[in-house]
Amino acid sequence: MAGNYYWNSGMFAFSIKTIFEEFEKHSVWSDIGSWDSVYEVLDKDENKNVKFGKVVDIDTKNSLILGNERIIATVGVEDLMIIETPDVIVVAKKGEGQKIKDLVCILKENPETKKITEFHKTVYRPWGSYTELEKKERYRIKRSEHWVVVKGTAKVILEDSEGNRKEIFVHENENVFVPKTTKHRLVNPGKIPLEIIEVQVGEYVKKDDIVRFEDRYKRG
Repeated sequence: MAGNYYWNSGMFAFSIKTIFEEFEKHSVWSDIGSWDSVYEVLDKDENKNVKFGKVVDIDTKNSLILGNERIIATVGVEDLMIIETPDVIVVAKKGEGQKIKDLVCILKENPETKKITEFHKTVYRPWGSYTELEKKERYRIKRSEHWVVVKGTAKVILEDSEGNRKEIFVHENENVFVPKTTKHRLVNPGKIPLEIIEVQVGEYVKKDDIVRFEDRYKRG
């Protein structure tokens, strides 16, 4: 061995006074584990409000307002947390953020609201995510792996019941149709994220009728 190097053994020597002074100057650690702590770390306007999204406020102070799709309008309120997600809108008093976990428990126990705690409009997968835009009894529309390309280029691999294999490249504003019971696979051959709109039509459109013949992500 060359021997012209030093090894950091992880042992340090300092006085208590010195280390406390250094912590005070340089330590910025914060466990952002609640909406209250989110409010504390974000920039505020002249009325001490934190606002994101489409927010219209009058005489509103010391509040956290996080919008998503809707316009959130507030008048004459203080010390509130208003958080809009695709699934639910939460309105809480500042300082009560830790109780949101209790709210989730109540939602899970109610048959009418249990579904939103189990199935979210946006679902994340190893390959990316999809957002369900609308769902009815005999059709489902979601932004996910198939079949109208919004952005990028898709490589679609189809295989019929006789084993005939076909590869199709689908570009922006183009579409491809996958017949029932056809083995199919989607590949993003490009360098930019692939965005696609899928429309499912049929008597049964739940996810539990999917059969994976191969899975690079090793899902069960």
